[in-house]
Amino acid sequence: MATPFSVRRIDHVVFRVRDLPRSIAFYQAVLGCEVVRRREHLGLVHLRAGASMIDLVGVDGPLGARGGEAPGAGARNVDHLCLRIEPFDEAAIATHLHRHGLTALGAAEVNFGAEGDGLSLYFADPDGNVIELKGPSQPPG
Repeated sequence: MATPFSVRRIDHVVFRVRDLPRSIAFYQAVLGCEVVRRREHLGLVHLRAGASMIDLVGVDGPLGARGGEAPGAGARNVDHLCLRIEPFDEAAIATHLHRHGLTALGAAEVNFGAEGDGLSLYFADPDGNVIELKGPSQPPG
């Protein structure tokens, strides 16, 4: 039976976070995301991430409290978020992360994604959520 729709892109990812203001500052400073809406009654903030959204929910807010304990090393709430970026300059990315007190979780490597194989680099946000920055696909060769 055919699906009555087709998926076009990731609309949004929701992260439960321990410190909402700290996480907002992180996503603004490190990834250049912009706050587009705050829903204080839920403890929810929507950030623009290119054509998609990253939503942050404080674990101490009404919505976040429904999810139980805060995320941590033994209880992650998402495996990772992949953001397609351009250009992909590993040295420039590493320098940018370093300026924010961050380090990549390893060297850039070729990974498969929506556009095919391309270089990507991983790092963690303040709550341990892993973020993958993925560059353009590479021609087969």
